[in-house]
Amino acid sequence: MTNLLCKLFIKDRDNTKSPKVRRAYGTLGSVVGIILNILLAAGKCTVGAVFGAISLVADGINNLSDAGSQIIAFISFKMAAKPADRDHPFGHARIEYVASMIVSFFILLVGWNVLLESLTKIFSPDGSSTEFSWIMIIVLAVSVLVKLWLCLFNRKLAKKIGSSVMKATAADSLSDAIATAAVLIAMLILRFTGFDTDGYMGVIVAVIIFIAGIKILNETKNSILGESADPEVVEGVKAIVAEFPDALGIHDMVVHNYGPGRVIVTLHIEVDGDKSVFESHDMIDDIERRLNDELGIQSNIHMDPIVTNDEEVSKMREVVRGIVKGIDERLDIHDFRFVRGVTHTNLIFDVNAPFELKMSDSEIRREVSKRVHEYNEIFFTVTTVDRN
Repeated sequence: MTNLLCKLFIKDRDNTKSPKVRRAYGTLGSVVGIILNILLAAGKCTVGAVFGAISLVADGINNLSDAGSQIIAFISFKMAAKPADRDHPFGHARIEYVASMIVSFFILLVGWNVLLESLTKIFSPDGSSTEFSWIMIIVLAVSVLVKLWLCLFNRKLAKKIGSSVMKATAADSLSDAIATAAVLIAMLILRFTGFDTDGYMGVIVAVIIFIAGIKILNETKNSILGESADPEVVEGVKAIVAEFPDALGIHDMVVHNYGPGRVIVTLHIEVDGDKSVFESHDMIDDIERRLNDELGIQSNIHMDPIVTNDEEVSKMREVVRGIVKGIDERLDIHDFRFVRGVTHTNLIFDVNAPFELKMSDSEIRREVSKRVHEYNEIFFTVTTVDRN
């Protein structure tokens, strides 16, 4: 069904890097979600009101909020497709993250209202009881199936275009399916035992809604604050650079994410200092072009010339690398320079350190300096620690 809908309503559907195609996918997902959620909300609220099932009405209101969330998603995709302008030189794709956060607030608000209604029915009953009807069972069963399909539908579209909004919608649909299943169980318990668990199931529904909202909020918060680079992006960049024999090393890579489909990478590439600067620069241009053509990544590459024909410098580079790795195997060095003096020699280099390493930057510098000085007392270190 998903493939059929994409085929019918999206032109050039494989060109997912195009803002217009991304907008078309977002529009399709939003419109389908709006229609189905409004139908589910209308059915549940009507049947729940007739038979006095607060959990069913609450579930219907949840679906209505989902329709509102889909409207927000629809607007966000339209805004995200806008081209870059003077005020937003990196485009508008990050608006999807803002939309995801708004969706999460809607979900949390609905969860709070459902919880209050359910607790009221448990602790302050008004004497009314829930009536059982097979119509409710049919409505709930259909709702579970529809929500499971919406989850798979949005998850597939999210993977296709890398959308945080659709990923959030898919997670919300799955939590809705679980919540509706809980209401269905409450109705079946009422039918076969006569025990009215409507209010208790309403609490369970509220908890499930809260969990979904908090999860989406946390993921969106990470995207807005800035999170570690996608490993696939990093490995893709490294793989292309590795195809150039004159690219001797890569370091200080920073991946800037300005929203789905808008990634900028800055990095340093080490080159032979004796090579023609024009040849090295030409290679850098080729790498930047391939990153853009093959990965859709705009890049800014800094060229670092290193000494390759001085045996003493090459030897000391490896010695220092071994000393640094003796502190922790995860450490490494780059930008190594060897400055000879009359009374001492300065070894200037950067140390790559993972965030997981508990040593502070100053502790790393002190330990490196100590061990290098122990190796040769005329060697002094000038180091910068990079947390990669």
